[in-house]
Amino acid sequence: LQSLPSGDGRALRGHLGQGKLMLTQHLADLVAGEGGPQTGTMTECFDCDNCKESLYGRKYIQMDNGPYCIPCYDAHFANTCDECKELIGHDCRELYYEDRHYHEHCFRCFRCDRSLADEPFTCQGEELLCNDCYCSEFSSKCIACEKTVMPGSRKLEYNGQTWHEHCFICSSCQQPIGSRSFIPDKKDYYCVPCYESKFAPRCTRCKKTLTKGGVTYRDEPWHKECFVCTGCKAPLAGQQFTSQDDNPYCIKCFGNLYAKKCSACTKPITGFGGGKYVSFEDRHWHHNCFNCARCNTSLVGKGFIPDNDEILCRDCSSDL
Repeated sequence: LQSLPSGDGRALRGHLGQGKLMLTQHLADLVAGEGGPQTGTMTECFDCDNCKESLYGRKYIQMDNGPYCIPCYDAHFANTCDECKELIGHDCRELYYEDRHYHEHCFRCFRCDRSLADEPFTCQGEELLCNDCYCSEFSSKCIACEKTVMPGSRKLEYNGQTWHEHCFICSSCQQPIGSRSFIPDKKDYYCVPCYESKFAPRCTRCKKTLTKGGVTYRDEPWHKECFVCTGCKAPLAGQQFTSQDDNPYCIKCFGNLYAKKCSACTKPITGFGGGKYVSFEDRHWHHNCFNCARCNTSLVGKGFIPDNDEILCRDCSSDL
């Protein structure tokens, strides 16, 4: 006889009632056989090995150590039913499970009293339970179809809830999610492709969904690889940049294309990196370039005299 291990009643994982009880014919119904008890009718003088009464004309059971009359056999060799605690007589059909013996009519489900003689069962503690009662009391129910998740069937568990594998489906495409990744959204569950299509932000440039990372510019999402300089196409993620007409530019391209040029060194004046500049009329200088054309003294914050394309300090202008 095979059945589930008794005791803890925890995850049975589909082994419920894998074996069926073996009905065993009692010894009284057996014909004579080698190595086992025999029954017969005496025709010669022959006494019971226990009570010594004559077995002439009576049924008896032949044991290895001698013949026994039926009452003596029942008294000395019959098993006791684990349920009713009475002897299982020679004329009864007996069932056994592990080291316990039962009358056939006593081997029943502890809950519904249904016969387990030809039914799959399990043992929960000291109680024998039929499949239906065990599943009703100990198995979880599918949150989708509200039916019992039978032991041995494939199931999915998430956040304290259980589904049959075929009941756990995407709320959008209605296809089973199975072992694939999914994304919960309130009471709905989505496969990754459906969630991205339905909810994930889309890159401003390529219009594809952003599944991870990305940058935000002017409150719009971009893939890192899509957020590039409008001029040279160099990636701008993690770099300093500025914009012109809402288009992003790296510092170099912006300086070359749009920044004012220093009247002294002719390089772009971008203002980045803490750089300051001086403007006079339509000309501009970096702070460190705003110097007297004759003595090279810095004129930042000082008075100066323009002389055609040059600027001079007061001292140098007075020498003219």
